[in-house]
Amino acid sequence: MTQTYFDKAEAQDPLFRQSGLMAKLRKQLAHAEANSAYWQEALEGIDPETIQSRDDLAKLPILRKSDLVTLQAERDLFGGIATDKSAIKRVFFSPGPIVEPQADIEDPWRMAAALYAAGMRQGDLIANCFSYHLTPAGFMFDEAAAKLGATVFPAGVGNTETLVDAFNHFQISGYVGTPDFLQIILEKAKGLGKDIKSVKHALVSGGPLFPAMREFYQAENIDVRQCYGTAELGLIAYETEGEGLVIAEDCLVEIVRPGTGDPVNEGEVGEVVVSIFNPTYPLIRFATGDLSATLPGQSDCGRTNGRLKGWLGRADQTTKVRGMFVHPQQIARVVKAYPQVGRARLEVTEQEGKDQMTLLCEIENVAPGLLDDIAQTMRAETRLRADIQVVSPNALPNDGKVIEDKRVLGV
Repeated sequence: MTQTYFDKAEAQDPLFRQSGLMAKLRKQLAHAEANSAYWQEALEGIDPETIQSRDDLAKLPILRKSDLVTLQAERDLFGGIATDKSAIKRVFFSPGPIVEPQADIEDPWRMAAALYAAGMRQGDLIANCFSYHLTPAGFMFDEAAAKLGATVFPAGVGNTETLVDAFNHFQISGYVGTPDFLQIILEKAKGLGKDIKSVKHALVSGGPLFPAMREFYQAENIDVRQCYGTAELGLIAYETEGEGLVIAEDCLVEIVRPGTGDPVNEGEVGEVVVSIFNPTYPLIRFATGDLSATLPGQSDCGRTNGRLKGWLGRADQTTKVRGMFVHPQQIARVVKAYPQVGRARLEVTEQEGKDQMTLLCEIENVAPGLLDDIAQTMRAETRLRADIQVVSPNALPNDGKVIEDKRVLGV
């Protein structure tokens, strides 16, 4: 069987892809520095032409999603990031609050490839059950379906009885929405004696697709796939018939140690950081706050880009100890000062009503005085005392946790 892709670039030589992405990044850096007030400051002293590799990319500053709230409060509606406000087609108001702009370009969130991988094609009639209200999710998939050549029924959320009638009336062939909502619609249809049999393909996001839920859809003869993206970045990765999620074309994905911009080793859990090439709203090394890890090799589906394991939690592990906030960035700075330390994790416990901190450090050979030095650095960084405990290399779980709060806290 001949393998087909939405874009032939999905099967391109990885080295050719990497070279192309770095060229696009240099162009985006020069464009952002020349046209964006924020990036003019953030990239001061950086020559875009010197960014030739992923190692060079890792030297660029991180822009965190949490920074957007402050930037948009202190600067303008788009935090000084937008390069051309006249090229913004729509604005959305996401929780935070964060203003999300939609650029006036075709499929600005690049979701069409995920629809295609989920089995949807030109001429399909797709029910879009993401909200079109306030946040961009509905438009993200609406624009993608238009690029695919499919017809959209803007179903939104709620009104399940009406949706049962609409699905049967339109003979909906594809579904886009949260993993559980299609199951709710199908079960409602059964309860009303109006079984829906037309849906063959589903693309879900915005929540976990549990194994039992996948089995339910298989029993209904519906092929369901997941995708991972954000309102700011659009598509980051999507499920195919192979293992894991294939990273989307036209974005640079890094996995970094939470609280830093330092890339982790292959397969190690860390924070997802993405650079995209939207000229209107350039986001470079944008830290999502999500945890994931890469998978080795390429997908069995024939697509040659890297793969992610999927969503593995949140990177923001800030916790309050003895009235002081302790951040992952602080732990990362302490560890970075000691090359002898591999991975580290701060455990926060409670003994007799008092908070206790223990910094677990992977160290192979402990030099005299090293633990005392680390303890002093911890106290200087956090203003709190911590015990330092040595564990063997690779002893800590590969789960991306930098701070683990083991206290039993009252509500």
